Amino acid sequence: MSDLTHNDIQPYQAPPELVRALGRVAVFMGGDSAEREVSLKSGKAVLAALQSAGIDAVGRDIRGCLLRTVDEPDFDRVFIALHGRGGEDGTLQAILGQAGIPYTGSEVLASALAMDKLRTKYVFEGCGLPTPAFRAMTSVSEAEDIVTALGAPLSVKPAHEGSSIGIRKVSSAAELAEAYEAAARLDDLVLVEQWIEGPEFTVSLLQDKALPAIGLSTDHAFYDYDAKYLADDTRYRIPCGLAPDDELRLQHLALDAFRVVGCRTWGRVDIMQDRDGEFWLLEVNTVPGMTDHSLVPMAAKAAGISFEELVVRILRDTLTEGIDA
Repeated sequence: MSDLTHNDIQPYQAPPELVRALGRVAVFMGGDSAEREVSLKSGKAVLAALQSAGIDAVGRDIRGCLLRTVDEPDFDRVFIALHGRGGEDGTLQAILGQAGIPYTGSEVLASALAMDKLRTKYVFEGCGLPTPAFRAMTSVSEAEDIVTALGAPLSVKPAHEGSSIGIRKVSSAAELAEAYEAAARLDDLVLVEQWIEGPEFTVSLLQDKALPAIGLSTDHAFYDYDAKYLADDTRYRIPCGLAPDDELRLQHLALDAFRVVGCRTWGRVDIMQDRDGEFWLLEVNTVPGMTDHSLVPMAAKAAGISFEELVVRILRDTLTEGIDA
């Protein structure tokens, strides 16, 4: 696990002209999704980093109707640290855009698309990018047919949840039926995909460049919610353990995925590698976690970018005119 203190990186202070251009920044966090607690942690970390860098930043715990967030705002722009539905799915982005308030990260279409794991995979497939074979599951009665078509083991996911919420690994039609019922309680749309056996990697993107890839390993069945946010025994490999050419191939694939979905400024792409060395795209995250267990800050640190500089660089892209940071 990597810390966010960055004692080995020079302290970062935003230039005065950038501070003036950014004005007052509201960090939106919390929300009403299943990822509320993670979002609060991300938002508090972002807020502290912005303030440490000299930015005039305030925190906003967002609850209830999002339209109220733009009712007589006392800020100039928004750093979105809301994870999950409402904050990451294009809804907030549309409201802020309509109100003329600049915000961080991807715009409406890319946010909505990336939040829908099933339709993201349709885009990957249509663009010729490798992604595990999959099906949309709508009833328990489909379990046998899906196992016959895709084989086992399989991954079952609510299509619109993040942070690995509701994901299960199954090895039979009976397990699939049970996992489907659990996932369907979280989401009307359930995605089932082939399980790729092999190492997992994640590539963070910042301003159209790939940061160093991170290799992930855990004693859990997979990199689930507990492994992401609670466990202290999850292992992060930086360098990721791949040969240089393979890491470059992985980074290019992540950039391709990020671009075809239409994402902007920053995000993270999760990828599996099979036993033959081939890479398979899982999903794109447009508002990744920024907690003390989070991957984007780890990748940035490996590239020599402090957490403070990272959040300021993300925020800088909300300006219509470029200012050096």
